[in-house]
Amino acid sequence: METIGPGTGDPLHAGPSAVVQRRRLALSGVRGHVAKGRDFTRQALQDWGWGWDGNATAEDTLLLVSELLTNASLHAGGCIELALSAGEVLRIEVFDGSTTLPHRHPSPQRGLPGGHGLHIVERLSDRWGTHTHENGKAVWAEIEASRLTSGRPTGR
Repeated sequence: METIGPGTGDPLHAGPSAVVQRRRLALSGVRGHVAKGRDFTRQALQDWGWGWDGNATAEDTLLLVSELLTNASLHAGGCIELALSAGEVLRIEVFDGSTTLPHRHPSPQRGLPGGHGLHIVERLSDRWGTHTHENGKAVWAEIEASRLTSGRPTGR
């Protein structure tokens, strides 16, 4: 396993936090996968009680999902699956069939498209990274459940 973002190890499997629920959405060959992923995530957040009425962190979560799915499409040959896990954190994982690890552009140019995706992921999540599996990799990001409950972003 390789972790790229802030933090160490794989927080889903490292700490005392138990995963309460997990949902998966198959996306291989699906048209409109970003919109489907956002709808899937919105419904999960509502079902898990992580509010919606004006919740800034919930909106940030949808942007985070959009960025991860778009990056997989543009740079990893497409999305295979979106997985959401709820516990003390919301863990978002986007699986693709490429073993090529993502990398941040050192300084994307303001006002120009492209190169901002992983900067957005880093900014909106509490932790992010990758793990490889036999058929490719997953890029994951986590948001503390307390942020989803309060609706307030952290002061990072």
